[in-house]
Amino acid sequence: MKVLVAAPLHEKAIDVLKNAGLEVVYEEYPNQDRLKELVKDVSGIIVRSKPKVTKEIIDAAPNLKVIARAGVGLDNVDVEYAKSKGIEVVNSPGASSRSVAELAVALMFNVARKVAFADRKMREGVWAKKQSMGFELEGKTLGIIGFGRIGYNVGKIAKTIGMNVLLYDVYKNYERAKEIGAEFVELEYLLKNSDVITIHVPLLESTYHLINEEKLRLMKPTAVLINTSRGPIIDTNALVKALEEGWIAGAALDVFEEEPLPKDHPLTKLDNVVLTPHIGASTVEAQARAGIEVAEKVVKVLKGE
Repeated sequence: MKVLVAAPLHEKAIDVLKNAGLEVVYEEYPNQDRLKELVKDVSGIIVRSKPKVTKEIIDAAPNLKVIARAGVGLDNVDVEYAKSKGIEVVNSPGASSRSVAELAVALMFNVARKVAFADRKMREGVWAKKQSMGFELEGKTLGIIGFGRIGYNVGKIAKTIGMNVLLYDVYKNYERAKEIGAEFVELEYLLKNSDVITIHVPLLESTYHLINEEKLRLMKPTAVLINTSRGPIIDTNALVKALEEGWIAGAALDVFEEEPLPKDHPLTKLDNVVLTPHIGASTVEAQARAGIEVAEKVVKVLKGE
């Protein structure tokens, strides 16, 4: 049986597939026409956040038994259609939790201490000491929107640096909240009372533009917003307005409504925002875990275990 690996995958994950007797076809990020060609005789497909596995791609793969996403979300896979055809869809939801959480915290420090701004000014030959006044995170209130694996890891780290933690989630895990000394509150309360807000929810119909102009206006003018989840959870136009007009103090974004972010996007012109190119899961450890986990799941499905 043949497996198409259509995105970068850790070498140990490739070994898992090969050691199970599967033939591996490796081509990183083929376009949709090329992907349609490649899937004609495969039993499994492994992707990351791209390429997209649409109805058209699934229909072009008569032998397909499993679609695997080496990572958390399944935004780029037509899950319902795959399931209707009896095709298994698997992912590795926990593999990158710690890495994404650590990036979220790194971005908090970065915005609080204006690290990216100060670095930029140094390279321009400007000694921007006065303009680089920041604030401490200890004693501040962190609002976590979405208290799943990643939100929990962020909360754990935040607690160790002396932050007070507020939580908002439709599913309330009180045991885990108690573990980190956090409390669940309504979203409006969290937005009004947090010094730093970090988003860790999946992209669903109910979370699309969850943070819009109305929500941004509830935040403190000294607050900062962190997003390492999915770009469309924040209304970008409203955020640009909020940053330009000073409704909030700053933001740090690893994800965007349009990826890659266009070269001359308004966000790139602002000094009070830190931007990274969707690198939340981009650590050696997370990629190894994600790859090995999905490879093992693909083997189980194809071997009928």
